[in-house]
Amino acid sequence: MKLTLGYSSCPNDTFIFYAIVHEKIDMHGISITPVIGDIEELNNKALKSDIDVVKVSFAAYLHLQSEYLLLNSGSALGSNCGPLVISKKNIHPDDIASCTVAIPGKFTTANFLFNIFFPLHGEKKEMIFSDIEKTVLNESTDVGVIIHENRFTYQQKGLKKVTDLGELWEQRSGHPIPLGGIAIKRSIPIETATIINNLIHESVLYAFAHPDEAIAFVKQHAQEIDEAVMWQHIQLYVNEYTIDLNQEGRESIQFFIDYAIKNKTISQRVDPIFVN
Repeated sequence: MKLTLGYSSCPNDTFIFYAIVHEKIDMHGISITPVIGDIEELNNKALKSDIDVVKVSFAAYLHLQSEYLLLNSGSALGSNCGPLVISKKNIHPDDIASCTVAIPGKFTTANFLFNIFFPLHGEKKEMIFSDIEKTVLNESTDVGVIIHENRFTYQQKGLKKVTDLGELWEQRSGHPIPLGGIAIKRSIPIETATIINNLIHESVLYAFAHPDEAIAFVKQHAQEIDEAVMWQHIQLYVNEYTIDLNQEGRESIQFFIDYAIKNKTISQRVDPIFVN
């Protein structure tokens, strides 16, 4: 069976999917066509049902429930790994109400969390995540919401942390931060969805067992050429929940969805959420 697979060029995604893309594992008759894009590009493609299996922000999944299920492997979810609000000048969180804000996309989890904790803010400017530091540095916006490897580089560029949205979410929810996961079309047979889930599980384990192979692929796509930053990124975002969400990870995502219903982002939850 031929399927399209959408993932970002970020180190965690290329690390996760290395073995699948290069067929280093038994593919069980599945043929993959990769579709690589920025996370917000992938969110928007999924919203149009353009990709069979796709990495999406969990905030985007809120609007994808009727069309997609979530897989149990491949997610970016954890503690102390959430989006940061950064600035060039000294800005107190209370001042964000009057600040212009750079965000990495309307449907990103970063934007969802920002809206929860800072419902009052100035004009928002959407852009690819890798442009946000530059935008804040040249003062085109007062603050920026950064994701991915930028959390490891902003201080080197003289930028300051205003607040940690992930930390705020963990304090409020009592759960790990659900950033992004792998969605698969509900129209795909459940037997095939289960195979895909197992392939991703095996692909992650293969990358951990063959790190030199995987990192060579990561380097081909990484925005940040510093290998130490790549490994920081992988070690933070590829973790036990990536291998398998397990009960704690699934409860974290269910809480996230139910919270979105309570704050009227969406009207209902579509069950089942996960591929068994």
